[in-house]
Amino acid sequence: LSDQQKISESPFSQFKEVYLPPALRPLNKTLVKGDRWKDVDSTQEKRRSFLYEFCKKYNSKRKLRSHLVHVVSRIYVEDRHKVLYCEVPKAGCSNWKRVLMVLNGLTSSAHNISHDDVHYGKHLRKLDSYDLKGIYTRLNTYTKTVFVRDPLERLVSAFRDKFEHPNSYYHPVFGKAIIKKYRHNANEEALETGSGVKFKEFIQYLLDSHRPVGMDIHWEQVSKLCYPCLISYDFIGKFETLEEDANYFLQLIGAPPKLKFPKFKDRHSSDERTSAEVVRQYLKELSKEERQLTYNFYYLDYLMFNYTSP
Repeated sequence: LSDQQKISESPFSQFKEVYLPPALRPLNKTLVKGDRWKDVDSTQEKRRSFLYEFCKKYNSKRKLRSHLVHVVSRIYVEDRHKVLYCEVPKAGCSNWKRVLMVLNGLTSSAHNISHDDVHYGKHLRKLDSYDLKGIYTRLNTYTKTVFVRDPLERLVSAFRDKFEHPNSYYHPVFGKAIIKKYRHNANEEALETGSGVKFKEFIQYLLDSHRPVGMDIHWEQVSKLCYPCLISYDFIGKFETLEEDANYFLQLIGAPPKLKFPKFKDRHSSDERTSAEVVRQYLKELSKEERQLTYNFYYLDYLMFNYTSP
């Protein structure tokens, strides 16, 4: 091997040999002012410790099998305040991207950025776009955060968003394939448009080891999006306490005092938010076995983030 090849390959080989999980480092709270964050901070420390102990217990003898660049491919970078944010769709990610754009100086307000601009504007860099040294430096020195949500709430929210509203991507790509494979006697219009996928059909697709189309980030497990036992996240936010978690995090990183996490619902604002009760209604469409298998599918996410099983 040439010296150049050795240099480029050595970080990967080292990473692959590391035993996990990495050490839990103390959260830097020097920029937090006042006592109002005491309860949020206490909750945060419990979440961090819980995840760390979980990973130590279940992951201590496993080595990293995934390529480093793949592991960090969902992580957004904000260099000014040294933040790494792992995107979990349907857990406040659109508003988090808006906040990152404000932090980065790309805009003065999170409220005037459209949904399309957030997701398709390519204003933010991902960690996998840096060279290996850049990836390592940021993983070791930046504040890393992930925001999660009750797995079945997140799943139902994704289904409602992508299949119950007109969508020029999910209907023709996923909808057509799902209807073709799982709906008996489907009519021509459904086969042609891919519209009208039923929740039960969507679950059949999700649980099928021979899916007609691949997985999608909107319903992929957090364990496979953000690798919480490989990357030691400094801050674990939850959708259920989104605003207070997010605003505490902004304090921790020294964000401008005027910047607050946006409250608005990104799309379909007239729809009822996906709650535990809404999820129950959707689960009624499934058999007992399908409900159990769906829970099993997200079992690791339930365990890692200490969510109560439904």
